Amino acid sequence: MTDSRSSFLSAASSYVAQVARIPVESLTGPGLGVWDLRALVGHASRSLVTVETYLDSPADDLDVPDAAAYYLAVAGLQNAEPSAVVERGRAAGAAMGEVPGAYVRDLHARVADKLTSFGDDFRLATIAGGMPLDEYLRTRIFELVVHGLDIAAACGVDPAFEGGPLVDSATLAAEVAVRTGRGPEVLLALSGRRPLPAGFSIV
Repeated sequence: MTDSRSSFLSAASSYVAQVARIPVESLTGPGLGVWDLRALVGHASRSLVTVETYLDSPADDLDVPDAAAYYLAVAGLQNAEPSAVVERGRAAGAAMGEVPGAYVRDLHARVADKLTSFGDDFRLATIAGGMPLDEYLRTRIFELVVHGLDIAAACGVDPAFEGGPLVDSATLAAEVAVRTGRGPEVLLALSGRRPLPAGFSIV
């Protein structure tokens, strides 16, 4: 396995373990923004759902060369508009059914098995265009880690991510920041020189 594939599967395993420990009664409580916890968990599950789906959609063209370019590309897409994202999260939450832990466990198993049939250089068709599988997995690591932390903030259940996915997520965030001209702000904040502006986000 490549580093991105191994890291993705590690992040996914941590997410599955986290969801299994969430009390069912907490799912109707606050999640993130307008989402309840079920919708937030459902949105995070799409990091697995899209891999499973996109593997069935090979791409001939290379429109998005890497993970940072993906985030720059989706920023202006209509289907990435906040209202569309909100509704997809809610739909994904509903799709998990009565036992979300079982749903995401089975989803993870299917995706892990399916990935074994695809090489790292396989190009899949994403919402932003064709891109290499290993680079798309980097975006899914980021989503699983960030939303795993969101889930922990909402319900107190720690995702317990390993170091690899955390490093990969922070690295991708830094890459996006640099490409949007905000690398110095991030570096100054990380080195204790200056706090980030209120509301700062790379996505």
